[in-house]
Amino acid sequence: MKHFITTADWSRAELQAMLDEAKRLKAAPINQTLAHKKIALIFFNPSLRTRTSFEVGIFEMGGHAVVLQPGSGSWPMAFEPGAVMDGVAEEHVKEAARVLSRYCDLIAVRAFPKFQDWAEDRQDLVIKAFAEHATVPVINMETITHPCQEMALMMALQEHMGATDGKKFVLTWTYHPKPLNTAVANSGLLIASKFGFDVTLLCPTPEYALDPRYMDLARAYTQANGRSLTISHDPQEAYQGAHVVYAKSWGALPYFGRWDEEKPIRDAHKHFIVDEAKMALTDNGYFSHCLPARRNVKATDAVFDSPNSLIIDEAENRLHVQKAIMAALAVK
Repeated sequence: MKHFITTADWSRAELQAMLDEAKRLKAAPINQTLAHKKIALIFFNPSLRTRTSFEVGIFEMGGHAVVLQPGSGSWPMAFEPGAVMDGVAEEHVKEAARVLSRYCDLIAVRAFPKFQDWAEDRQDLVIKAFAEHATVPVINMETITHPCQEMALMMALQEHMGATDGKKFVLTWTYHPKPLNTAVANSGLLIASKFGFDVTLLCPTPEYALDPRYMDLARAYTQANGRSLTISHDPQEAYQGAHVVYAKSWGALPYFGRWDEEKPIRDAHKHFIVDEAKMALTDNGYFSHCLPARRNVKATDAVFDSPNSLIIDEAENRLHVQKAIMAALAVK
């Protein structure tokens, strides 16, 4: 039994097979591939695209989704081994995961970090606990990575660019008034490096580099593909000749739990916004973002609404790739 928790666990060929199936499903969306299959969608955090695309996706393939929100409509949960449950939690994941496995064919989990201690958050305790105790495949709907978003992005890029090997991919930090999860940035780095791009990580200062786990994986993937991984703090240099600009905000890991100290650095780099002048430096590059996105903070209206903006295509493709992922895991 294999879970879909991070694309690092899957080869490029395996991921490409899912992307090819997603293209087929996009052309013929209504089928009975998942007839009578059930998925438990467990949301510890809010969702718009993720919830909608999973519910619609399994419905279009003949199956059914059960949506659960622990602490709001279902019992609060504990996850730590040996937990003394004398607080809010009424249920332990050991029971929850095993019971849901008796009811459903798949379990999907969305659980953001707590943003207090990265050494703790990077363990990805919640989804790993579900994977440990479930007896059905578990899908990551965003924790410290967002593999479904990675796949939707890659599908959109392949639709518009064809082959991605040897193209330049810029993953750029952008300003946001609050420090955000690094999940999409981690995932953008992983998928671009695995699929043959020359990757540039553009961020304000060295403190905004991503966790070494993902930097090391990206370095290994680019080297295996004969490509490069570059870290830049200079937008003019980074955008030059880019074929793809992928924008995301994230908090600096050294400041986890001390965001007041990080804020002056963030506030000093509002000029990292993706605008027309920067995009003009690219090789007629495509722009995308995972959404939701703050207009005229992360990128200008002109960039969001450009013919080269893939934001809606990427969002739509969440539906198709997740159908392919569910089918790959649930159909025996």
